[in-house]
Amino acid sequence: MENEELIPVEGKEGWFRDPSSNAIVNGNKSDYDKYMASYNRRQKEKLEKDTLQKEVSQLKSEMGDIKSLLLTLVQNQSKHHDD
Repeated sequence: MENEELIPVEGKEGWFRDPSSNAIVNGNKSDYDKYMASYNRRQKEKLEKDTLQKEVSQLKSEMGDIKSLLLTLVQNQSKHHDD
């Protein structure tokens, strides 16, 4: 895609319309690089958040299992003391 064939977008510095696809493209590499760095940072944060949520969910499940086992132990102990 050559800049000669791109049509500048009125009122938008550094933005162009590609006449063959009708897409609007950013001709400023620096802005694009900043956008991609921001996008990648957001993706990394989302992945970290999703991982933490999964780990918390697993911990909650395991705590529920432990609670259930403890209740069973207490009930069994009570039965043995009653006998």
